[in-house]
Amino acid sequence: MGLSNLPARLHPANEYTSHSAKEHHLMCGITGIFYPDTPKPVDPARVKLMADALAHRGPDGEGVWTDRGIGLGHRRLSIIDLAGGAQPMQSPEGRYVISYNGEVYNFQAIRKELEAAGDVFQTASDTEVILLAWRRWGEGAIARLNGMFAFAIYDREDHSLTLVRDRLGVKPLFYTSLPDGGIIFASELKALMAHPALRPAPDERAVEAFLAWGYVPDHLCLVRGVKKLAAGHIVRFIAGQSEVSPKRYWQADFRERSNASQAELQDELLALMQDAVGLRMISDVPLGAFLSGGVDSSAVVALMAERSKSAVETCSIGFDSKQLDESNYAERIATLFATNHHAQTVTSDDFGLVDELAGIFDEPFADGSALPTLQVCALARKNVTVALSGDGADEALAGYRRHVFHHGEERVRSMLPAGLRKTVFGALGAIYPKADWAPRPLRAKTTFLALAADGNRAYADALAVTAQAQRNALYRPALTKALQGYNAEAEAVEMMANAPARSGLDRAQYADLTLWLPGDILTKVDRTSMAVSLEAREPLLDYRLIEFAARLPEKYRVQGGQGKWLMKKTMERYLPEEILYRPKMGFVTPISQWLRGPLADTARSIAAPDGLARTGWFDEVALSKMAEEHIAGYRDSGRSLWQMIMLDKAMKNLFSL
Repeated sequence: MGLSNLPARLHPANEYTSHSAKEHHLMCGITGIFYPDTPKPVDPARVKLMADALAHRGPDGEGVWTDRGIGLGHRRLSIIDLAGGAQPMQSPEGRYVISYNGEVYNFQAIRKELEAAGDVFQTASDTEVILLAWRRWGEGAIARLNGMFAFAIYDREDHSLTLVRDRLGVKPLFYTSLPDGGIIFASELKALMAHPALRPAPDERAVEAFLAWGYVPDHLCLVRGVKKLAAGHIVRFIAGQSEVSPKRYWQADFRERSNASQAELQDELLALMQDAVGLRMISDVPLGAFLSGGVDSSAVVALMAERSKSAVETCSIGFDSKQLDESNYAERIATLFATNHHAQTVTSDDFGLVDELAGIFDEPFADGSALPTLQVCALARKNVTVALSGDGADEALAGYRRHVFHHGEERVRSMLPAGLRKTVFGALGAIYPKADWAPRPLRAKTTFLALAADGNRAYADALAVTAQAQRNALYRPALTKALQGYNAEAEAVEMMANAPARSGLDRAQYADLTLWLPGDILTKVDRTSMAVSLEAREPLLDYRLIEFAARLPEKYRVQGGQGKWLMKKTMERYLPEEILYRPKMGFVTPISQWLRGPLADTARSIAAPDGLARTGWFDEVALSKMAEEHIAGYRDSGRSLWQMIMLDKAMKNLFSL
């Protein structure tokens, strides 16, 4: 059916379009309102109000497009084609309209394919490439896209709206339904909250999941009824649907194993990394890299320097605490590759950004590395608009210490019957003293209990920030009743049991890629970089690299007590051994010390009448005991207290509680 034959209710005669932009353009955020069944008029001012809540993602450009039953909003950062690519954008014949956030790195190759098929382009933007690819291939266009993206495409011919999120979940996308039958969506929760018809109420399951993991995972939201489109999924809204279910179009599959030799695998890995980095260096604005001095960021910088004609811009954050500081390693890499390096040292008592952090994330987020990540993003933004990071390699190539431990534990489990393990190791775990303060190899109680358990359950327990028993001790009956038996770890165990995997290590990595990566790591990087209008790109999350890594035999992932074994061997031609094989430090802040010192009163405040006790969910006596024992040094409950503080701030911000 052509546009000229559209029914009157869908005819585009009364459409409204507004664009504004300054000479330079910045970050992207999308939002919209859609009425699938009754094409009610959409007020452009309401779409603009929602888009304005995302101004930090695109402070220098905005666009609003409305027609009967639909309104799309956009805030913009131009990285490619500074003069063109204004959004929302319509296809030449007017059938499709897109609002898009992200970057498609192989857009030039797709453009050539479309041009060869007869398509004509009006801009040099990747937005138009997605739009015309969708017009030609429909949902089949997604498989051709290599990048980070979240977009909405409206089809005026059948009055449908399709939402799409990238394979790994680099770019976020929230949506929910309204009492009047409308659907609203946005890059961040705060834009949905700007719609006056949304009546927010907390979801207790999200509280349970947050206290387990330190973040609210993608299948839940603290605001009841709000959904996050999962990574690698697509959802379509059209008139007459009784139920809307997102559809998966991609996932990491660990069921196959490569038969290639080590040398062949190293060559393939290097070629993939080089191409992934090269694609992400395409930009019409200043570009650089985060450099911590760890394996992953150092590898990215090495490959950038290899292909860049000018000095790579790098930046790093150092700490005045030697236990946390990696700046000397970053300096070593910066010198080795002759980068233009920018460094900044922050004090270990720099906690003044806590309130700002709560506003940036909307939902509670308790990853202690969020503070330094925000600071390094702000430092980078002084010199560049785009920064490459090393995120993703640990999940893809088994680089976390927990992967090494789990791999070893799985070998023990495979040698002993479950009944014997439960009897012997369960008894040892019961009598051994608890020592959470000790390094993992010395936490015998934790190890014994893990060996006694099923591998999936043991890994889920290892991921938990606040253990199930400790959470239950804090809950009042009202919260326990509201949860109706819901348990965060049990959900993770089920995910691992159903994973497309062959081994325990496979299942652990699948859980990390599906749960931890989009919920924690990518949420952290997206929100902190967007907060300062910086675009972060993750070359080590190129989906081709993830698919390659999922096929690796375990011996090339974990070997000799080393995770990311194949990557480290591959990068020996670029990086010194002291970078490749030094102990992993992480990127954290001294939260436990803060909560015993300058933030001790903040720790105590969670048990106050105007603290979390006001929700009716928590036992204030138990909260007070946890805070006081931590402050006195009897126990280290720093991470759990930090969770409670961030939950308290989120409840106030979202629900005025």
